[in-house]
Amino acid sequence: MSDIEQFEILETFPNPNMDRDYLIHIENPEFTCLCPKTGQPDYAVFTLDYVPGLACVELKSLKLYFFSYRNEGAFHEAVTNRIADHLIELLDPRWLRLVGDFYVRGGIQTIVQVEHKQDGWAPTELRLPGTDLRHLEPPHHR
Repeated sequence: MSDIEQFEILETFPNPNMDRDYLIHIENPEFTCLCPKTGQPDYAVFTLDYVPGLACVELKSLKLYFFSYRNEGAFHEAVTNRIADHLIELLDPRWLRLVGDFYVRGGIQTIVQVEHKQDGWAPTELRLPGTDLRHLEPPHHR
């Protein structure tokens, strides 16, 4: 599936509370792609935290979007950044963090974290377990 075809899977709806900063937390514990070297499946938990701008991502489309990577060969770093780029382009969020927590393979675990912040945006006091937007500390996994 091409990059454009994958991007076009994603849908949005208008942010229902434009006047307020609020945090949306989404987890996908069933992400799968293929190792580009071996063709073996790689599994990951993807965690998306974002403060919406004009739009929010529609969850069924996000599920189908993540599923579209199932038979695609991709390095962990590349696929995490590609997904983040698509979400940033789609949503233009005030703030976004995407974490790809890939399962151990060959004795090595990979966690890739991508963050984005709109120019000029300063966070209000928003907290979620493992998230402090004032300090933008990485979440603690496993």
